[in-house]
Amino acid sequence: MSKILVTGGAGFIGSNFIRLLLQRGGHQVVNLDALTYAGNLESLADVANEPGYAFVKGDIAERDQVEAVFAAHRPSVVVHFAAESHVDRSVLDASAFVRTNVMGTQVLLDVARANGVERFVHVSTDEVYGSLGATGKFTESTPLAPNSPYSASKTGSDLLVRAAFHTHGFPCLTTRCSNNYGPFQFPEKLIPLMILNALDGKSLPVYGDGKNVRDWIYVTDHCSGILAVMERGRDGEVYNIGGNAEKQNIEVVKTLLGLLGKGEELITFVKDRPGHDLRYAIDNTKIRSELGWEPAHSFDTALRETVDWYRSNAAWCGSVRSGAYRDYYARQYDAR
Repeated sequence: MSKILVTGGAGFIGSNFIRLLLQRGGHQVVNLDALTYAGNLESLADVANEPGYAFVKGDIAERDQVEAVFAAHRPSVVVHFAAESHVDRSVLDASAFVRTNVMGTQVLLDVARANGVERFVHVSTDEVYGSLGATGKFTESTPLAPNSPYSASKTGSDLLVRAAFHTHGFPCLTTRCSNNYGPFQFPEKLIPLMILNALDGKSLPVYGDGKNVRDWIYVTDHCSGILAVMERGRDGEVYNIGGNAEKQNIEVVKTLLGLLGKGEELITFVKDRPGHDLRYAIDNTKIRSELGWEPAHSFDTALRETVDWYRSNAAWCGSVRSGAYRDYYARQYDAR
């Protein structure tokens, strides 16, 4: 039985990945999370008492805390989700992104290497590739050209992982995904924000003209892709994980309004975000051909399931929308 350290496991994708590991069985899982604004242990309430699961509150940028986790739990595998991940917040202040995404990743690499970790999976984003024109898709060989402070910090972490493999022979891999959606997503991201605002009859703030294109992937499909890389990926390689679902943001918003029975008069176009990339699209040929992975959900079906989940989990939604989140929301959108 392997012991897997999951960093950022109280976040959106990390919590879904932990749930997948525990459902599959055969693993012990240690969740290391600093519980910042997007880390919510309520997202793992259903597995909190599982015998193969343990939670440790800690900051990956603090070496003594990371060393203590390794000394206590001796993981053989690390799956690294922990990151500051919201682009808008990075535009306001990038310092936390540099600290967690860059410095934190290096601390984690150093401690994992010193402790003989057998496999290190670094979870990244398609945003490191920059912006596409009207055609083409990102492949694993696309040059890195980040355009936001967030994506620049993730690019830095990707390159540190690459360096650990090429300099030290450390067995690490990187995944880069398209936009995720599904249960337990923090509601400053597009899809949960639009769902919850529409349910409350509030305006739906859409950047620019809403024609920015993203490739969407259901979170459980992303997690199954990460698991495939963890189990069967080749050391030192990058694997793109995409959902084959390119959509303009405004198209997604209008689809959500239709599912919720709400009118398009709720849409409010707001000033575009600085450095807003026009289009992302993932070519997932490599992970399909090498590892046999395919997304299992269509966008239309999974989006409907996502809407149903948010409708059915009002208590969770109310918890994460209180306090600091409301302050941030007002600062980000009310002035516009």
